[in-house]
Amino acid sequence: MRARRVALGCVIGHAVCCTALAIFLGELAFHPQRRPLTHRALAQAAAARFGATLQDVSLVAPDGARLQARFARPARANGSAVILLHGVADNREGMGGYAEMFLSRGYSVLLPDSRAHGLSGGFPTYGIEEAGDVRAWYDWVEVHDRPECVFGMGESMGAAIVLQALRTTPFCAVVAESPFATFREIACIRAGQALHVGAWVGRTVLRPAIELAFLYGRMTRGVNLASASPEESVARSRLPILLIHGLADDNIPAQQSEMIRARNPANVTLWEVPNAGHCGAASAMPEEFNSRVISWFALHGSRHSLQPRIAAQSIRAYPPP
Repeated sequence: MRARRVALGCVIGHAVCCTALAIFLGELAFHPQRRPLTHRALAQAAAARFGATLQDVSLVAPDGARLQARFARPARANGSAVILLHGVADNREGMGGYAEMFLSRGYSVLLPDSRAHGLSGGFPTYGIEEAGDVRAWYDWVEVHDRPECVFGMGESMGAAIVLQALRTTPFCAVVAESPFATFREIACIRAGQALHVGAWVGRTVLRPAIELAFLYGRMTRGVNLASASPEESVARSRLPILLIHGLADDNIPAQQSEMIRARNPANVTLWEVPNAGHCGAASAMPEEFNSRVISWFALHGSRHSLQPRIAAQSIRAYPPP
């Protein structure tokens, strides 16, 4: 009898702890740290170097969330545009370096603040609602810039968002660095990271808490975060996709990009970068990074170039000797 009471107490205790943890995780997911915009003057100075003017843009999403972005068109435009999507707890300024890279080569650039980031309202859904936001920004660029091609590029959460936007947004091509494959998978990985153990903890001991957190999100926000899946979106896409992932990424392991590529090897190229951490390919191999990204967009720089498809391959980069 005593053994039964102990076992029952353990079960009840585990259930209570999982419920409390689920609420904490749910609220944590919906309230990322909001980083303020602080470098307007630097952005203006950078744009001035390319003869570009900055334009603040605002949209209202169907659910009422007000979304904010910054648009820049260089004086010597090449006829194409890039939408740049930042990671979690960041804002449009986090993509400023990439914006300069593209402006210097004649691309118009749109830098949105994702939901609940920067100056944008709403709450984050990690690609579920943001995919529609990306399509709205795409339509804005089409109307106001009339480019020959619109490309998408995202980092971390932004990478996951741009991949999920492929379902409805007809980019000419996309680049995604350090994306997660599914939100459920990254939730399990995060649980293990928090306890300094492997993802197996999230898939076993803490799995009830994670599933309850998804239920909490459905009940309180009406959104099922478990349905956020770049992997599924890529599997159905025919667009050319360049995945970039650092092999030293201890935030989102490179296996996440490998899982994504495995679902659509015909249209996905994966560049795995040794010694690069999370979203760190540009720091580890700057010249190679710039060359690959610019070449990728140049290769697919016409809507007519989408057919026939060029067979993709897996690429593993190595430092120069």
